[in-house]
Amino acid sequence: MSEPAVLYEKKDGVAVITMNRPEVRNAMNAEMLCRLSDAWQDVVDDGDVRCAILTGAGDQAFCAGADLKALAEAGPAVPADVVEAVAGRPEGPMGFTRLTAAKPVIAAIGGWCLAGGLELALWCDLRIASRSSRLGYPERRWGVPLIDGGTLRLPRIVGLGRALDLILNGRIIETGEALDWGLLTEVVDDGAHLDRALEIAEGLARFPQTTMLSDRRSAIEGSTLPLAESLEFEAALGLESVQTGIEGAARFAGGEGRGGEGTGV
Repeated sequence: MSEPAVLYEKKDGVAVITMNRPEVRNAMNAEMLCRLSDAWQDVVDDGDVRCAILTGAGDQAFCAGADLKALAEAGPAVPADVVEAVAGRPEGPMGFTRLTAAKPVIAAIGGWCLAGGLELALWCDLRIASRSSRLGYPERRWGVPLIDGGTLRLPRIVGLGRALDLILNGRIIETGEALDWGLLTEVVDDGAHLDRALEIAEGLARFPQTTMLSDRRSAIEGSTLPLAESLEFEAALGLESVQTGIEGAARFAGGEGRGGEGTGV
């Protein structure tokens, strides 16, 4: 019996979702798309999960995007499941990537992070990559479109000019450049990306969740609003969690959390 295309583990408030097709650089097929959607729904529904990590099996790739070989073997007509994934699911091809994640998500990137794999990493809040990883949109070379937020999230993270560089040229960049751009949050030694992501995720899971999620929502949703509206939005969210803040201030007065103790990083 073959292993499932996606693995799911949970520990200490953190769920780890692993794309598990290492023989094809964790390229996405219909089974993986379905199982990723199910795994994310488990994260959403599980009140004990406070943070999630997305990663790829093996040491060769996070995800190389869609399984183009499988698509080609299907013949010249676009397979019905692909049409359904692209056009028939308002939540996105994976069932969640056109939605704002309800909880923080970290991409733990080891190896190739390409095409739809990069789009998936951009959906995450933070991106931790091993030093030898490579990122880009090479599907430009074959006329394959970006269909899962790749033309929209990348400019918001790195700016329009740098985003167009990758979108138009289809070039693949190394981690040093990606870190300078702000595309990556952190670069670590090869093989350490998942451990570092777990370290950060466990720290986030220990924080008081109400205000962290409120501030996260303000940053994500408010950043697309005009300044005056975004300030009102931030204030409204802050007022909803003010009691948590008062309780936190009392703990600070008692000495908790000083000197950087208890941070998520």
